[in-house]
Amino acid sequence: MARIVKSPKHDADAGATPDTYREVMSSTGPTSRVVVVGAGMVAHRFLESLLSRAEDDLEVTVIGEENRRPYDRVALTSFFQGSTTDDLTLDTAHLDDERVRFLAGDPVVRIDRDERVVVTRSGAKIAYDRLVLATGSYAAKLAVDGFALEGCFVYRTLDDVERLRDFVTRRSADLGRPLVGTVIGGGLLGLEAAGALDGLGVACTVVQSSDRLMSAQLDRPAGDALRRLIEKRGIRVRTESITTRLDPDRSGQVTGLEFRDGTYERTDVVVFTVGVRPRDELARETGLDVHPRGGVVIDAGCATSDPSILAIGEVASFDGMCAGLVAPGYAMAEVAATRLLGGEASFPGYDLSTKLKLSGVDVASFGDAFAETPGALDVVYADPAAGVYKKLVLSDDAKTLLGGILVGDASAYGALRPLVGGALGGDPAAYLLPEGGTPAPTGELPDEALVCSCNSVSAGAIRHAVHEDGCTDVAGVKACTKAGAACGSCVMMVKKIVGAELAKTGAALSSALCEHFAMSRRQLFDAVRVSGLRTFSAVIERFGSGRGCDICKPALASILSTLTGTHVLDGENAALQDTNDHVMANLQKDGSYSVVPRIPGGEITPEGLVVIGEVARDFGLYTKITGGQRIDMFGARLEQLPDIWKRLVDAGFESGHAYGKSLRTVKSCVGSTWCRYGVQDSVGMAVQLELRYRGLRSPHKIKLGVSGCARECAEARGKDVGVIATEAGWNMYVGGNGGFTPRHAVLLAEGLSDDELLTAIDRFLMYYIFTADRLQRTAPWFEELEGGIEGLRAVIFDDSLGICADLDEAMSRHVDGYEDEWKATLEDPDKLRRFASFVNAPATPDPDLAYTAERGQPRPATDAERADPRVLIAGTTLEVRR
Repeated sequence: MARIVKSPKHDADAGATPDTYREVMSSTGPTSRVVVVGAGMVAHRFLESLLSRAEDDLEVTVIGEENRRPYDRVALTSFFQGSTTDDLTLDTAHLDDERVRFLAGDPVVRIDRDERVVVTRSGAKIAYDRLVLATGSYAAKLAVDGFALEGCFVYRTLDDVERLRDFVTRRSADLGRPLVGTVIGGGLLGLEAAGALDGLGVACTVVQSSDRLMSAQLDRPAGDALRRLIEKRGIRVRTESITTRLDPDRSGQVTGLEFRDGTYERTDVVVFTVGVRPRDELARETGLDVHPRGGVVIDAGCATSDPSILAIGEVASFDGMCAGLVAPGYAMAEVAATRLLGGEASFPGYDLSTKLKLSGVDVASFGDAFAETPGALDVVYADPAAGVYKKLVLSDDAKTLLGGILVGDASAYGALRPLVGGALGGDPAAYLLPEGGTPAPTGELPDEALVCSCNSVSAGAIRHAVHEDGCTDVAGVKACTKAGAACGSCVMMVKKIVGAELAKTGAALSSALCEHFAMSRRQLFDAVRVSGLRTFSAVIERFGSGRGCDICKPALASILSTLTGTHVLDGENAALQDTNDHVMANLQKDGSYSVVPRIPGGEITPEGLVVIGEVARDFGLYTKITGGQRIDMFGARLEQLPDIWKRLVDAGFESGHAYGKSLRTVKSCVGSTWCRYGVQDSVGMAVQLELRYRGLRSPHKIKLGVSGCARECAEARGKDVGVIATEAGWNMYVGGNGGFTPRHAVLLAEGLSDDELLTAIDRFLMYYIFTADRLQRTAPWFEELEGGIEGLRAVIFDDSLGICADLDEAMSRHVDGYEDEWKATLEDPDKLRRFASFVNAPATPDPDLAYTAERGQPRPATDAERADPRVLIAGTTLEVRR
């Protein structure tokens, strides 16, 4: 097993000294000693690749500067969306390999090339036969007065984002107001940082020195389109602005910025994202060749000017260039591992394809995006009103795809990226025009087409995994080739290739729900519907095997709820539910729960607002208005849930089903009732839809939106079902969603009456519930339907499958049989018994819940704050400090 040894300053109890490391390194003479300096994503990939192919006569030492295991720096922004350090930590099983020693928190400070020894900060000396530099890069700061003031941060490591989060929390509490923030640098990382600040409640401005955002990836029209999308999120953008000075207050805290044009802006927090610089100081000090602009010079085999030393990732300079992207680093890691094992491999050069990871903003750039190839042609589609700009760059004969830019709708990125350098295979407009235009070519990708740019996996490698390595599903191909194992944007393309290759062999891509059911969810749904079985035990006895798992149990619970209309906590079905459904509330990170009453269409009376306010006040709950136009109350203890819901139900509220895979909300604008532009009563329709579909269990959550005119204030085209009013009636859109992979909904029908609209939505939702896979949103489900949008129209309006009567009957049964889950629970003593923190002391609150105050409301206390006597413990009366 790997011995993870920390620096003495980090582990006082261990009594570690430099001799400790010498003892750790003492071994029975391995034939090859490899030392890796750096423990980031690229070093992780190198080690994984090396160990998977090396013999046992190998000893590898990995030395990390951070006191952590390798983590996913690409997903750093998800830290502000609830991801924990454990969530971001990469799979480090290879660090437990007996051939590996991992030294954390004790960085290398010197390389002795003559003795082939590295020296760590604690004085440890570790010998090597081959040395791999994977030290990465550091975040640069502007060389302006005030860059080191309190409140100035970079955005590079987990420590950086933890410090930023803690500062914003503390500073806003001290000032008693939300902060004003500035991100200096409008590139990919800068926009992610701005999104993180925005998520923390900071009013944010992005300052960019050039004339557009993401200027390294986007041309001017694309940059303008991106700016509109960013500003629509409430983030200000200031371009062609050079910061000249940061001003402090009397305490040394940053309080404002001065610009070259003489203007001034107030700020409370500044994040620098002005680029990265290679960590090449070790190479410089030891005399390795370093490029004048920075970076350890390497050849195509990743070797430096010293043949025994290799460099990979952001510290390496190839052809005079360093790149701060993970995909080229992974490619270098594979080359270096192959070379160390005696094989032949060459780094092919940089793939600078990028995709923005900011919720609600869809941007991608790939290949020769700026059309720098002689004779290159541009094919452009732009819809400024919708915030969409798409450009494909083609060869002078318009046949070969060279690159492209996608802003506002990057759904074609997965299909286009593998085609770079090859024949496009059809009309370029097919990839650019909105749904319903020219259909995109469906031909097979050539073997050399790069499907997964992060891990350099070609279509041919995926086919080889299927035909030669025996992989029969996407998970197997991912494990075998690493395709889809990084950012995940290529998974759908991988799935298509795997399915096509299995079809060639006469086999099919496994659609089994899990190891206990050989059926897909769709097949299981039909089996339960036809058989009339009403319990999990009866279903698994007849159609499955074993005792079930956390995959099939919640899926079958949802199916039974749809088909039988029984309460989620009735009988043995109660044991099938996941954590949230089990107590009809959303579990939060501190172990408390949130309470979300239904507010149909976002419409609420003053009396209703008073009730929610009184409940939140009396139970000490944090309150927030959600994006779905309702009010979320956080911090409820398990034993408090019935008391909270008793007051809400008595006041006429119902469960909002925020905890279930079911209808969440129907968002609306005020429509013709108040708005001078409204042409239909959007609120009335939204309320009608929400009351009709409330409690409808489904494979995944469902969201609807209703806009009273084409100005689309309810953002209906970002919903599973979107309804937009026109003078001629209602237009219905389907298959939209936000989240990690945003999709615009597609027009299904125009000019519908109220009754026609309800019938169409009834059938669409029930068809989805009947046929979708487990945890499949309507967007990917819709994409896989045979016949596409025309096929869906035929099912819903022409009854092409002869199932409309079944769909109508199923929805009618749901509407007629609806009951509020919380109201029913309050009337059932057996169900109420599950709401206790401790079985032997039902009224005792969980002592691990501790809260402090922020902006006049409670929030979970940090570990450091728990030692503060002012921190409020659950069960006490909440007196918010102001």
